Parts: sequence; structure tokens; C-alpha cells
Amino acid sequence: MKPITILIADDEAEIADLIAMHLEKEGYLTVKALNGRAAMHVVQTQPVDLAILDIMMPELDGHEVTRQIREQHRMPIIFLSAKASDLDKITGLVLGADDYMTKPFNPMELVARVNAQLRRAMQLNQPAADTLSSLQVGGLIIDPETRTVTIYGQTVELTPKEFDILHLLASHPNKVFSAENLFEQVWGESYYDSGNTVMVHIRTLRKKLGEDPKKFIKTVWGVGYAFNG
Repeated sequence: MKPITILIADDEAEIADLIAMHLEKEGYLTVKALNGRAAMHVVQTQPVDLAILDIMMPELDGHEVTRQIREQHRMPIIFLSAKASDLDKITGLVLGADDYMTKPFNPMELVARVNAQLRRAMQLNQPAADTLSSLQVGGLIIDPETRTVTIYGQTVELTPKEFDILHLLASHPNKVFSAENLFEQVWGESYYDSGNTVMVHIRTLRKKLGEDPKKFIKTVWGVGYAFNG
């Protein structure tokens, strides 16, 4: 079994070394980058299973690195940043990050989050046989095997979380999911005060689905969201 490689991109070498030390104790291989351009070079030249990115990096910031990674890769991305506002967190998640931790941080908590994201990624890459069939509603086609979405033949570019939300809702037409249900099933973590995160993802997902976004995802006021089956 090939070793799992984790990219650590942070311009503070001491922090990158600390993270690497704890992850290597867990048996992971680590590759460090001190700026965003170096991080992209790593992603483009060797296999990476998960990336831990600082936001405020020179050359390319963490947001731009995430945009470029998401053009070609689906690896889990965890932001680790001193930027702690709700807006910063939501922005990171909407761009395609899978988790967000603020500095200062507990290294063991970061390791636990890395483990959780890798477990989830492995589950998504090994779906059960009965979940491989495409879902089709009108001109919308959702293919969980290739993780692609098209509307009347036109590809819709979704982030991994947007795809997961859409596929979950479409797999249970007309079933109402609360924001808590969606967060816990898609992010795989306990729900605290993450309603805004879910709301922002639903909003951007609807926008990408076209001119009549509520045709597919409806809001059940005071309860949650459902897919129009």
C-alpha cells in the first residue's frame, strides 16, 4: 500500500515543521512548501493525497492555490490560517476547501481532522455499487462515478462540497434536509453554528444550476432544503 502524502504550505517554517512532525508520527509522508507557487509545483509534480494551506502566503495566496488545485484535483484541502472571521471561513469553504482551522491551533486536533478528511475521501472514492448510477431530472444529469454534472449537455463546474450537497439531495427527492443534516452528512463533522456555511453553498449551487435555480433545490422555510424530484 502506497504511503499517504500530505502537502504542508505555510510561509512560517516553524509551523510547517511542527505540523510535519506530528503527521509523520502518524505514519504520513509530508512535503513542505514556503509559498503558494512552490505548493503548486508540488501538486503538479508528485502525488498529493491532502493539502494543508495557509491563506496569507507569498507568491500565490491560499485562495488562489485552492482555485488552481480544484481545476484538476479533488484531494481534501484544509485551511490553517490566522484569519478567523466567519467571512474568511465561508470564503475558504466556498472556494473548495474541506475544512478550516484557525491559528493558534492544537496539533493533535489538526491530525484528527486530517484523519477524518482522508477517511471520507477514501469512502467517496470507493462508492457502493448501487450508488454508481447517474441521476437524471429533466435536463440535469448527476454522475457520481465521474462526479460530473451537466444541464442539457452543458457541464456545470461544481466544487466537491457543492457536488456532494447536490448528489445527496437528488438521491432523496422531496426529502427535506435541515442545515444540520446537510452539514453533518457532507462535511462529516458535528454541527455547531455552521448554518451560514450551508446557506452559502446552497446559494452558489443554485446560481451555477441556472436561471431558474429553485427548479431543482427548494427551500422549506424554517425546516431546510429539498430536491424537486
